[in-house]
Amino acid sequence: MKVCRRKALALCLGYALLLLLAALNLLEYKWRREPRRCGEPPAVPRQRPPPPPAGSSAPQGGRRQLVYVFTTWRSGSSFFGELFNQNPEVFFLYEPVWHVWQKLYPGDAVSLQGAARDMLSSLYRCDLSVFQLYSTAGAGKNLTTLGIFGAATNKVICSSPLCPAYRKEVVGMVDDRVCKKCPPQRLSRFQEECHKYRTLVIKGVRVFDLAVLAPLMRDPTLDLKVIHLVRDPRAVASSRIRSRHGLIRESLQVVRSRDPRIHRMPFLETGHKLGGKKDGGGGSDYHALGAMEVICSSMAKTLQTALHPPDWLQGNYMAVRYEDLVMEPIKTLRQVYGFVNLAVSPEMEKFTLNMTSGPGYSSKPFVVSARNATQALSAWRTALSFQQIKQVEEYCQQPMALLGYERVGSPEEVKDLSRTLLRKPRL
Repeated sequence: MKVCRRKALALCLGYALLLLLAALNLLEYKWRREPRRCGEPPAVPRQRPPPPPAGSSAPQGGRRQLVYVFTTWRSGSSFFGELFNQNPEVFFLYEPVWHVWQKLYPGDAVSLQGAARDMLSSLYRCDLSVFQLYSTAGAGKNLTTLGIFGAATNKVICSSPLCPAYRKEVVGMVDDRVCKKCPPQRLSRFQEECHKYRTLVIKGVRVFDLAVLAPLMRDPTLDLKVIHLVRDPRAVASSRIRSRHGLIRESLQVVRSRDPRIHRMPFLETGHKLGGKKDGGGGSDYHALGAMEVICSSMAKTLQTALHPPDWLQGNYMAVRYEDLVMEPIKTLRQVYGFVNLAVSPEMEKFTLNMTSGPGYSSKPFVVSARNATQALSAWRTALSFQQIKQVEEYCQQPMALLGYERVGSPEEVKDLSRTLLRKPRL
């Protein structure tokens, strides 16, 4: 009996000794590793962006200038984005958060804000592998450059060295039909190009609150500035209705984020039936106008923040009215470029002027083309009914007052195109 006890005791001591040796080996391994500085976050198991390739034109010295064009749908942001997409010194991304909204559908606009910020944080560090995280291509399928939203008009994707169709240094619109024939490139190759540019600009319509970007603007490793592109909400509403079928999915996500305790029902025309197909309107009209409540509420909140800027926003925010851009394109271009430390070339001035001096107002809502500035500004006054105008003004009275958009008092006042409804903004 005593022998068995001694054997059991020896066995237990042996196991204890083995555990002790294993613990000592683990401690020795940890001590031999490079120690991490106090407060440094643990390594994230995500693929890190590679360093710029040897011999590339990667920025040397100084920090990369980061820009976010903060705006909403139908505000002229596609044209405004071209002011950066066409610049040979700028790496431009068009609506990358579209991927988040598609992947996490039917999440409402507010619930997706955190995911949007996380994606932007990765993109501003040229970590483009984040696109794969939100890919809807299916399991096991690698996303390529042609799978990125807006790829067919992206000047970097459509130009050498990624594609032989165009040259980035030549200012001019690209043909999306040509770009769709470009060879698909790995995201890592696109990432290498990102590292070569001193200025990285992202245009987006899916961040609703400027405060969402505060952690990025406070980050000492990032130099982020925000350009807030605004437009008369009545023109935005008119354009939303005109392109309602292309925006119905996004409108639903926006409308779902309304506060049910305070939201107001959109007015409907006499005899107007929801779901009616005779005029192509119906429920899509309802959601197009209903989304304006959320859009203008978030706009008002952002403008109030800009009027009394916290420390992270001071010197890093600029508001641009679309109306000023199309009426004074060269002046506005110079102001915008000066804000983000870009030089204005004669080619960019010519491009901007040509884009605001087109023959008419395009009937294709998702196509960037040269347009007549006067027609672009006044189109809503003949497209919307007086009842629709008053509904938008009710939703948007606070941002309209801050931005210098005068309200109307009668149908006759709306139709009098000789009278301007623009005043000096308070920002």
